[in-house]
Amino acid sequence: MEERISYQQVPGELIGAMMQIESYLKQSGLDQQLLNLMRYYVSQLNGCAYCLDMHFKEALAGGEEDVRLHSVVAWRESDYYSDREQALLTWAETVTKLDKNPGQQTLEFDELRQYFSLEQIAQLTLAITQINSWNRLMKAFHFRPGRYQVAQDKLEH
Repeated sequence: MEERISYQQVPGELIGAMMQIESYLKQSGLDQQLLNLMRYYVSQLNGCAYCLDMHFKEALAGGEEDVRLHSVVAWRESDYYSDREQALLTWAETVTKLDKNPGQQTLEFDELRQYFSLEQIAQLTLAITQINSWNRLMKAFHFRPGRYQVAQDKLEH
């Protein structure tokens, strides 16, 4: 599939605005390994090949186990994920799909409150909407997977 818009053709201001949010999330104090797992899962839900490639590599560089990444699509059937991670994955799916009734959303939010503060939930929800935005941009532009390389400083964690 041919790229519709290459990375070099995307307006720098657009990438800059998206990267400001990424910078905020990186400095937020949120568990980056948890964010990597969530980003990978949301990218699976959205079927974004470019983001799956990128976040698989990022997660491995951040210390994630590949078996957990391979299994996250079926996380409800696995013992690999903590209750805290499961609460976030449920919330990520809810925010991504937006197809649950308000009562179900409230139950999921209440579950999330057991593990995260309101500030953290707001930040995590921003991270979920951010990866959804990246997924949609990459899919719309047909960015090709396989070329992403993890920055050297992330490999030296």
